[in-house]
Amino acid sequence: MNTNERVRDGIIGLFVGDAVGVPYEFQNRQEIAAHPATDMIGYGTHNQLPGTWSDDSTMTYCLLYSLIMHPQLNTDDLGRRFIQWYRQGLWTAHDELFDIGIATSQAIALIESGTVPVEEAGGTDEYSNGNGSLMRILPLVYRLDGLDIATRYEWVRRVSSLTHRHPVSLLAGVIYIELGLELLHADRRSIADCYASACQTIQMNYAQHAEYARFERVVNGSLTHASIEEISSSGYVLHTLEASIWTLLHTDHYEDAVLKAVNLGLDTDTTGAVTGGLAGIYYGYEQIPAHWRKQLVRREEIEEVCERFAATLSHTGQGGA
Repeated sequence: MNTNERVRDGIIGLFVGDAVGVPYEFQNRQEIAAHPATDMIGYGTHNQLPGTWSDDSTMTYCLLYSLIMHPQLNTDDLGRRFIQWYRQGLWTAHDELFDIGIATSQAIALIESGTVPVEEAGGTDEYSNGNGSLMRILPLVYRLDGLDIATRYEWVRRVSSLTHRHPVSLLAGVIYIELGLELLHADRRSIADCYASACQTIQMNYAQHAEYARFERVVNGSLTHASIEEISSSGYVLHTLEASIWTLLHTDHYEDAVLKAVNLGLDTDTTGAVTGGLAGIYYGYEQIPAHWRKQLVRREEIEEVCERFAATLSHTGQGGA
């Protein structure tokens, strides 16, 4: 499979998962259970058309396009793109912003004011551990493929820190990227096997991390056996990471994974996006329901950006199948 197809797998997977979740955001698990997600629909919480994606996908696009223009990473450029989105609706589904997290908006305002270097704009207090960095970091799976673990950590740290600089947010991003890399090179391995390999990488390299203990349930592999009652799906970054991994481990194709993620409730667009990106990498573009792909707003433009990003990977030596 060529590089462009691999990029498209994950990025379209993320956008679609986001769009499936948008109508249900903020509904709790019991409320959704009364009318569970079974398809891509519209309206609901944000009164948006079917196929509309949220800030998760827009910020992912900002990172994609910044990496197209600056393959070696330019966080000043990325920060400017975040400002354009925040103030002008840059690359939103319908040219308007309808959803943004508090920590993210505060960090972008700091970047805009020029009072801090962009990589110090993200909050470092406990309440700055929303999932606003995790939801947009998927392009680094492709950009960091083949690079050493120290470089992978440094890129995740730099990209995350524009909006989320707390060690919990950084380690969540690292784990997500490591799992994404395992899925990218799954070959015939199961998701459970890929998860186990990612856990081993984290155990070997991050056991001394200041917040490692918080991720014990993730890295010891016990999510494989966790019940749905043990899984939370709030906007807390650790909850989103756990919910997405748990969902992948308890489903066996893309559609089921995204619907199960959304039906967990609360931060449905982000759980859908984070799950959808990883599921897209593993199952592939063709396993995303065709009618979901067809409804996705601005799909052809998204796929064009995927192609342009994939071309930069070929030039930098990343993106192996």
